Amino acid sequence: MYRFSNTVIGFLNLFTLLASIPIIGGGLWMARSSTTCESFLQTPLLVVGFVVLIISLAGFIGACFNVAWALWLYLVVMLFLIGTLLGLTIFGFAVTGQGGGVEVPGRVYKEYLLEKYSPWLRNRIKDPHYWSTIRSCILGSKTCAQIVSWTPLDYLERDMSPIQSGCCKPGTSCSYGTGMGMGMGISSSSQEADCYRWNNAPDILCYECDSCKAGVLENIRRDWHKLSVLNIVMLVLLIAIYCIGCCAFRNTRRSESDYPYGENRMSKVRPRWDFYWWRWWYDRKNQIY
Repeated sequence: MYRFSNTVIGFLNLFTLLASIPIIGGGLWMARSSTTCESFLQTPLLVVGFVVLIISLAGFIGACFNVAWALWLYLVVMLFLIGTLLGLTIFGFAVTGQGGGVEVPGRVYKEYLLEKYSPWLRNRIKDPHYWSTIRSCILGSKTCAQIVSWTPLDYLERDMSPIQSGCCKPGTSCSYGTGMGMGMGISSSSQEADCYRWNNAPDILCYECDSCKAGVLENIRRDWHKLSVLNIVMLVLLIAIYCIGCCAFRNTRRSESDYPYGENRMSKVRPRWDFYWWRWWYDRKNQIY
């Protein structure tokens, strides 16, 4: 039974070794794609795929062929992965804890305010280079084209995604007259800054509005909360695998240098490094006394 943990680790790492191949393939396929949205995922997918491939290979060789150094490398990387995943989960909860939509009277959908989100997310989304990439992604996804044919009644009775609510229409509080503003006239009364950023042009709309940035952050917040559940499950699984791996490493070391449950594989007994020194000291002491 002492080989049970080695067998379990071997099968688990064979499975993850095979699973890493489609992960790497998906990352390489996304790298060749011209779609901006997919480029966000290609680097993490490739990194995760290659890390899983390497540690799975090390764990499989170490468990099945009793290679102690390979199992040692496997356990070190696994410990690093557990710590990284735990840190990312805690960080994700910290930066996505704030946010959420604001109820709009007489409407089904909600509107989103940028100042309700964490400072780290706000600073990230306001970066011009980062926002330019996300803006291109939203334009390519045709998200706003889905509501372009809505009637005024649809706006009262139908729900919207956070991005549609923030990027595809002006704020509900905005009031527009005729002959003023960009694309739609804006009344002379003081209004929110987003009301002046709105434009009817399909490639402009409210893509530069703070409400659009808030809608993107709300999507990130919702997706992260879903991902956090998977992260917790993965943490429990990785910790269990790590414990089994420690048993397999102990068994491998025992098979090389000890007596594994009554079976002696040692060709000779090697004295400890300090044996001869203590033997010499003991003999000298007997001669003196």
